[in-house]
Amino acid sequence: MDTMRERFAAVTSRLLDEDPRLAVVLAEIGKDGFTAAHERHPDRVLNVGIREQLLVGVGGGLALTGLRPIVHTFASFLVERPFEQVKLDFGHQGVGGVLVSAGGSYDWPAGGFTHMSPGDVALMDTLDGWTVHVPGHPDEAEVLLRHAAAAGDDKVYVRLSVQTNEAPRPVDGSRFLTLREGRAGTVVAVGPMLDNVLAATEGMDVTVLYATTVRPFDGAALRAAAGGTGAADVVLVEPYLAGTSSAAAGEALQDIPHRVLGLGVRRQELRRYGDMPDHLAAHRLDAASLRERIGGFLGAG
Repeated sequence: MDTMRERFAAVTSRLLDEDPRLAVVLAEIGKDGFTAAHERHPDRVLNVGIREQLLVGVGGGLALTGLRPIVHTFASFLVERPFEQVKLDFGHQGVGGVLVSAGGSYDWPAGGFTHMSPGDVALMDTLDGWTVHVPGHPDEAEVLLRHAAAAGDDKVYVRLSVQTNEAPRPVDGSRFLTLREGRAGTVVAVGPMLDNVLAATEGMDVTVLYATTVRPFDGAALRAAAGGTGAADVVLVEPYLAGTSSAAAGEALQDIPHRVLGLGVRRQELRRYGDMPDHLAAHRLDAASLRERIGGFLGAG
């Protein structure tokens, strides 16, 4: 199976052939995946070098000319380092584009903390009007990338990851999917956390919602899952900073007595490289740890 990044390069290269309004902006990272596309469209595949602020600024400038830019690099270099450019060159200028990140929270531990961005979605949450997609499988990434590319002048952030679920789900770029139904509480699994959540909740009397579009937050699906019980116990399992969506869940349930537990990446920096399973275990996001934490909170172990 190809990775999400490989699928991104292949799909976006085809989209460049199909839509003359699209342009790709790179900062060295990922350029090899667009070699052929650059030969076909040298004026719409741009590599600015290792200049991440310029990367975003060029994307915003292209949007001002009427193009729809697709801007790509690691999340730490796309969201965190040039955050002011994201805020001003897209938001303040009132233009749209597609930011596509790789690297995620701990995709490449050997790269160290400079190449990790567990706080990217929380940071994007401080800005108005951004749609945020977090696919859990390359097939889902393709659907959401195509959705983002065709989304008029909207502002869209697509978060790709090395971590994937075994099978894709029929995502549509807006709604949460109900995968299981139960009475003891609701667990929202975001993107690549789904397989671990399904394993962790096996045999539990809980509802499992699958979220690949987290902004806008599908509060209607969460309210429907809470049902007519009169109270709601919700666990959010996110592949980035723990508690990122807790406020959104609380807002959706504001007129219903509720408890929300936000599970995700801890703020504590891990200074040993390890690999992805090591980081999942350290943040207690592996299936065994999730079962203990979810069961303890919901009383459904």
